[in-house]
Amino acid sequence: MKKISILLLATILLSCGGNDHDLTVKTHIKGLKKGTVYLKKVQDTVLITVDSVIVNGNSSFELHSKIESPEMFYLDLDKKSSEQDRIGFFADKGITEINTTVKNFVYDANIKGSKQQEVLENYKALISKVNNRNLEIIKEKFEAQIAKDTLKYEALQKEENSSLRRKYLYTVNFALQNKDSEVAPFLALSEIYNARIDLLDTINKSLTPKVKDSKYGKELEKFVTVIKASK
Repeated sequence: MKKISILLLATILLSCGGNDHDLTVKTHIKGLKKGTVYLKKVQDTVLITVDSVIVNGNSSFELHSKIESPEMFYLDLDKKSSEQDRIGFFADKGITEINTTVKNFVYDANIKGSKQQEVLENYKALISKVNNRNLEIIKEKFEAQIAKDTLKYEALQKEENSSLRRKYLYTVNFALQNKDSEVAPFLALSEIYNARIDLLDTINKSLTPKVKDSKYGKELEKFVTVIKASK
């Protein structure tokens, strides 16, 4: 009887304390022999670490976090990595799988998990041409400035302004078409936060009740309210 009681107690303790996380990130980094991998997210405008793993020979591992509603998480190879060296992914409760390599940590990343991640990848594919051209314009403007080619610089400035308006238009339309996804308010806050308030408010008002009650839905509502009050 005493043995049965001990076994029962052990089972209860394991069931209560063994799985207190909502999100599991199953990760494989080809070529990683040793190092530390960090799972991070933004909290109160600061990027914080929510979990970490010390890798020593096994390039497959898991990271965990609690999560109240779908949000962006980031995978870092070390604490000093820049934004360009960080894998960003939209996660929801459940399992997200990330497969990548040490050599091309960000560009080789294959992410499988939430439906929000699929929506985010669709947006990135849509906006990639605009972003690529913007990078080219910045380079060409710098070269024109060095060469003191005023006419070319002014032409590039006009193209840059037009490209920026096009990005805003694409992002607003994409958000409106995906008003039932938490990606919509996230894009409004991260990609076009300095757009006209009426555009941001249009996205905000279009969100479904579920999305409006999410982390980014609440943040967008607050952001729009603050800007309106300052006008």
